[in-house]
Amino acid sequence: MRYYFIAGEASGDLHAGNLIGELAKIDREAVFHGFGGERMEKAGMQLTRHYRDMAFMGFIPVLMNLRTIKKNFSLCEQDLLAFKPDVLILVDYPGFNLRMAAFAKANGIKVYYYISPKIWAWKTYRVHKIKALVDEMFTILPFETEFYRRYDYEVNYVGNPILDAVLEKRTEADLPKFTGENNLPEKEIIAILPGSRKAEISYLLPVMLQAAKAFPQYQYVIAGAPNMDASFYEKFTGNSPVRILWNKTYEIVQNSKAAMVASGTASLELAILNTPQVVCYKMAGGALCHLLGLFVLRRLNWVSLVNIILNREAVKELLQFNFTRKKLVAEMNRILNEPGYAGRIRNDYRELMKKLGNAGASHRAAEKIWEKLTEGNP
Repeated sequence: MRYYFIAGEASGDLHAGNLIGELAKIDREAVFHGFGGERMEKAGMQLTRHYRDMAFMGFIPVLMNLRTIKKNFSLCEQDLLAFKPDVLILVDYPGFNLRMAAFAKANGIKVYYYISPKIWAWKTYRVHKIKALVDEMFTILPFETEFYRRYDYEVNYVGNPILDAVLEKRTEADLPKFTGENNLPEKEIIAILPGSRKAEISYLLPVMLQAAKAFPQYQYVIAGAPNMDASFYEKFTGNSPVRILWNKTYEIVQNSKAAMVASGTASLELAILNTPQVVCYKMAGGALCHLLGLFVLRRLNWVSLVNIILNREAVKELLQFNFTRKKLVAEMNRILNEPGYAGRIRNDYRELMKKLGNAGASHRAAEKIWEKLTEGNP
């Protein structure tokens, strides 16, 4: 089979890479092509465009990069037709991917979606577009099955691949060994995970670094995004002793007493690794975007996957106007110094793990995709 993948950010690259690896085990004649990142390329996909040239977040950055976005659409359309895939597999990233789904459908190409867009949180109207354009949806969150069923659309729940990715690399915490191997001081660590996009890092990292000054007894380690180099972070860190490490996110988190993290997949990863956290988020646009965010998120009480899955506030969320140095310091102080607070967070994590279920989502997704593609064939 010929598979065309589109993933537009780091988490999509990770999970698509794992799925490609599993598909290659099942389909020995598989050929993979598409848009994504180094993990997908390492798994065997021929890469046409890296997601670093596609990840624009927020209303203003999108407006400023409209020409680039249009070029990406045009390139993808031409590449898709030239490759002639048996199936287009889209991974989250709905703004780009739903348009490509429409193009593929118009050209007679089968469309599968792996990792549903979070339409249960905002832009619910997209469910009608998905029903019209997507032949099979493979979901990773348990509540999504019932959400889609309300719209008379059956999905394939395969479990959460984040669990696979984390458990595969999880090791026992060993702070002396970790600090020694990475030339770090022998001090307790607080992890800083400000996201993988330039825009979110630019809005989150300065406030996180300001809050860090309130706890000088700790050292701070930034988990560097694979698509960002040191010079980008140094614009914010300056001459501060904050260190940046790449390709060691899980090791950093496991050896940290607490973490400040951008809202997204990373918050769930931290929960699986059992590290107390504060979830942070801010986007461009000031008051207008804050009000817009309140409007589009009116269906949800929370934005982090940890809280959404548990249906309560297990971890603190500081969003938009609430994302300030003062509030971040206050929450970090509770985690670090208030008896029982970090323990309560970890108890909630244990309940979350029960809800996530068993590992093996990437393998189950690959098997289900192969089953659907070969259905009815001798």
